[in-house]
Amino acid sequence: MALPNMARIRQRFEAPVLTDLRAAIHAELDRINAAAIVKPGETVAITAGSRGVANVATAVKATVDYLKVLGAHPFVVPAMGSHGGATPEGQRSVLEHYGITEETVGAPVKATMEVVELGKTADGLPIFMDWYAAEADHVVPLNRVKAHTDFNGSIESGLMKMLVIGLGKQQGANLYHRAFFQYGFEHVITAVGGFILDSGKIAFGLGLIENAHEETAKAVAMPAAQLLQTERELLVEAKSLMGRLPFDELDLLIVDWTGKNISGTGMDTNVIGRMMQNFEPEPAKPAILRIFVRDLTEESDGNATGIGLADFTTTRLVDKVDRHATYMNGITALGPQKSKIPFYYDTDREAIEIALDTIGLTEPEDARVIRIESTLRLTELDISEVLLEDAKLHSRLEVIDAAKPFAFDAAGNLLPFE
Repeated sequence: MALPNMARIRQRFEAPVLTDLRAAIHAELDRINAAAIVKPGETVAITAGSRGVANVATAVKATVDYLKVLGAHPFVVPAMGSHGGATPEGQRSVLEHYGITEETVGAPVKATMEVVELGKTADGLPIFMDWYAAEADHVVPLNRVKAHTDFNGSIESGLMKMLVIGLGKQQGANLYHRAFFQYGFEHVITAVGGFILDSGKIAFGLGLIENAHEETAKAVAMPAAQLLQTERELLVEAKSLMGRLPFDELDLLIVDWTGKNISGTGMDTNVIGRMMQNFEPEPAKPAILRIFVRDLTEESDGNATGIGLADFTTTRLVDKVDRHATYMNGITALGPQKSKIPFYYDTDREAIEIALDTIGLTEPEDARVIRIESTLRLTELDISEVLLEDAKLHSRLEVIDAAKPFAFDAAGNLLPFE
């Protein structure tokens, strides 16, 4: 089969960068007068999640160091719902992947799946919180604020979600995902999260936003009373900085890597235009006919949640799938449809040829194709020759290499994205 030639392009995004995260966090904690909130001798649980947040270990350590100067006793708790196979050891391992250990951040990492019930919402939903966090004098949620992969709202993925889903551990995460079916995501998050904020357990929050190059763009500290509104404002800013594909209509998107360190759904649904979420409409754009995912990141530890968003994949990816971790994630999130195994083939060449044989009357060599490293890395990407003329007219696109055939190795797999 004749395949399209591919050309490398570079996208230019508005991309502010925070060059000294530690100093920025300390300045923010000074600004909100954290010393008036946390007293000497008090214990403080700092949350850390399972996403690939830029510089997260630096942010956690900066917070730990600041609290130690105040005379407090900080420690870290995994706040990731059922991730890590829903075990303390698995969740501790996830944090180790991101460089968060007692040695690196200077504070103990306390992992448990036990929860404490703090009360009930007006809807009768119990409020669950990680046992160690509930025992602490204060909790400090620290997380990136970004667009969610399952729904659109004024609150999506960030500190509020971490308080509810992350600190709720497997028991809370499962219950609240069930409650989404009846009440909707935003209502549950704001009701449960609002109860936690009103409980007095939260000292303050630390929100991070990133630019399209996966770099920290901003850090904001927020007292508990201002956390909800501040997160809403940060979400608007975060969405304005998001990376996106340069074209809305494609015949085939090739994604080199999917994984939990990239997105909760392996691939960012805002980038690929597919959510497959119960009771939520599919995005109108981008409209991508076929998606081929080549491999699963090592950091995912076999959790292939979201692979069902693709149409085609490889045998090597399927061989890496940890069914227990993937199924646990899918069942807890009540989204088994997102983790069904797509058609899979032994080589990339075969998968690409089959994919391009299912796009209708368009000849494969004329197909609108994009290849990306992952949905987190969209600065440089390969586009098929038919898209070149449009790319040359695009003010934020630069063509940096001539169109050439796909480069396969002797086994029929694409050479690494470089």
